[in-house]
Amino acid sequence: MPIAITYTRFGDPDVLTVSETDVPQPAPHEVRVRVRAASVNPVDNKIRRGDLVNVFPPHFPITPGLDAAGVVDAVGEAVNGVRVGDDVFGVTPSGSYAEYALMSAPVIKPQGLSWELAAALPTVGETAYRALRHLDLKAGQTLLIHGTGGSVGAIAAQLAVARGITVIGTAAPTDLERVSGLGAIAVPYGDGWAQRVRAVALQGVDKVFDTSGAGVLADSIALVGGPERVITIADMNAAQHGVRFTGMDPSDRVPEALPELAELTASGKLTVPIWRTYPLAEAALAQADLEAHRNRGKAVLLP
Repeated sequence: MPIAITYTRFGDPDVLTVSETDVPQPAPHEVRVRVRAASVNPVDNKIRRGDLVNVFPPHFPITPGLDAAGVVDAVGEAVNGVRVGDDVFGVTPSGSYAEYALMSAPVIKPQGLSWELAAALPTVGETAYRALRHLDLKAGQTLLIHGTGGSVGAIAAQLAVARGITVIGTAAPTDLERVSGLGAIAVPYGDGWAQRVRAVALQGVDKVFDTSGAGVLADSIALVGGPERVITIADMNAAQHGVRFTGMDPSDRVPEALPELAELTASGKLTVPIWRTYPLAEAALAQADLEAHRNRGKAVLLP
């Protein structure tokens, strides 16, 4: 029987276990994929801990994971444009920490895109793309990104720079050189960040994208002059500040961005750093590493 990672109660990473499972059967609008790589995202930890029960009601046992890449091995009767044997990537409502997963909107993987990169891209890439769309920046404007050392922040910085936007990125001291390499002006995060940003933002800051959730919204609003100029994917107190929180509403997402992001990554125009790969059976270790912020890039499971 195939295996998957499952858990039957909320808790620390050690609730994850290797389980034998049935091969999932695709619904009419789904395909089944033999998983070659699955991404580990910070939201996986939040769901496992029970932090997001209002958004993801539990139906135990749960197979974690949102993103995967693999080979189609079964196609629902209503699916068009994808065939058995195609290499695809995308979001997996059935959970991606498994040998087999289901996808309702598979994207054809470019030949030059590795399995690891294809699996790493969907959630973080779509999130970065979506936030920039909502902020509606123009060439010549200045964007401040909080948490540019993380995957979402790093992708957003690259996309914005390519559009002629000046990017200022806060990051940990160990990430400043890497952030500068993305074309951003790197600024250490922590106490005094607003003063440091003002010192380098000679024309001021037009918009702010918060990926950190580090309590920076009030000072960000003061920096740009209004909450409508700030967006967050990480601060659950956004509404108290009048700031838009994006990510919880599926209708808010832009999955149509994935083919473009895949081509940019395959051609080397977009960098998505892979920090480490793990065997599927080491999913608990992968989640623990992310929870402890040991990673400097994406963690990917290889079934």
